[in-house]
Amino acid sequence: MSTVFFAPSGRLRGTVAAPPDKSISHRAALIGAMCSEPVRIDNYLRAADTLSTLGALRAVGALVEEHADGHVVIRPAGLREAREPEDTIDVGNAGTLMRLLPGWLAAQDGRTFGLDGDSSIRRRPVDRVAVPLELMGARIDATDGRFPPFTVHGARLRAITYEMPVASAQVKSCVLLAGVGADGTTTVVEPVASRDHTERMLTRAGAAVVRGGLTVSVTCTDELDAESLRVPGDPSSAAFLVAAGVLVKRSRLVVRDVGVNWTRAGFFRILERMGAIVVGDLEEPSASVAVDEPVSDLDVTAGPLVGTVVEPEEVPLAIDELSLVALLGCYAEGETVVRGADELRLKESDRIAGVVEGLRGLGATIEATPDGFAVTGAGARGLRGGTIDAHGDHRMAMLGAVAGLASREGVEVVGMDAAAVSYPGFEADLAALGA
Repeated sequence: MSTVFFAPSGRLRGTVAAPPDKSISHRAALIGAMCSEPVRIDNYLRAADTLSTLGALRAVGALVEEHADGHVVIRPAGLREAREPEDTIDVGNAGTLMRLLPGWLAAQDGRTFGLDGDSSIRRRPVDRVAVPLELMGARIDATDGRFPPFTVHGARLRAITYEMPVASAQVKSCVLLAGVGADGTTTVVEPVASRDHTERMLTRAGAAVVRGGLTVSVTCTDELDAESLRVPGDPSSAAFLVAAGVLVKRSRLVVRDVGVNWTRAGFFRILERMGAIVVGDLEEPSASVAVDEPVSDLDVTAGPLVGTVVEPEEVPLAIDELSLVALLGCYAEGETVVRGADELRLKESDRIAGVVEGLRGLGATIEATPDGFAVTGAGARGLRGGTIDAHGDHRMAMLGAVAGLASREGVEVVGMDAAAVSYPGFEADLAALGA
């Protein structure tokens, strides 16, 4: 576990490319393995989580070629032909993999798959994917009924209509992946919209996907064929660079090739509402399912920040960036409140507790609430600095780094190596911008 000190920074200037999107890399590899013909994936993220996905696919019979220029070729196992592995599948620290992979495996009639991961994964529940999969006919045997390690017993699945009690793109994706291999048309009803990468990618691969409002359906198919996919830059990773550009005085930076899918751009819209200037071609909400992922450069400059309220319907569109909203709130005038973010307690760490404890230790006035937090801003004075423990959470590590650059005294981040889970080049990119 590494400890890194981030000193207060002079202005950040320059242009940097966003790293490949983690969520889309997971999905591209998984759907590629479900296809009938080889799939080329360009700009695949090479980070701990997404490498776990490639390892899992190899374990169930897919052949994976990793090329030096950044592309990956998946020679698939097939929609219903995944091989029963010799050993337990290791998902590492990848929560997305843990919750999406069972959707495909549940449709492997008569085969059994064990899944396990690191100590953090063993604290993350899987009951929310187990419930719909069992309604479809599979069986999930989990530790204490809801935790890894767990076993997926594949079956011939039947289509269902599933009303999700909590908005979750991971649970929705799991059900849709199972629905591709189930008899009939499977429908998922969300309480509020969540990221739609799986729907787009399944459509591109030839599945019949229909969206109407908060309802999305997929119909059983004999095969998928995606041919080639390209992973855009990750808006969740780019958000940390953008936040640094907003918080470090007199900064001006451009982040290139950022995915601006409307179901992922919530943070940038919140940031604009708080007074920052983010110039980019953000996608507007649409009732239909698009095939491609929109991409834009983001030109970032600071402005005087004001507090804001993030309502529950906004949370799924900015779920991975809400810790940054808390940090920005420390530098805003007035109060910043996030509501309806219970999901944060189920991330790599209890991210609500981690953010509140971590920022309070740096001088913030912040309180936890049952479903979020409230920050009383100090304006341009912001945070003093100090030490923050990432607790093995990649986003907490990067939060501490950005806080250090914007603080008066600097921040020591304990466990900075956790950032490699999603953004191995984070420190190098900050240095390239002048941090």
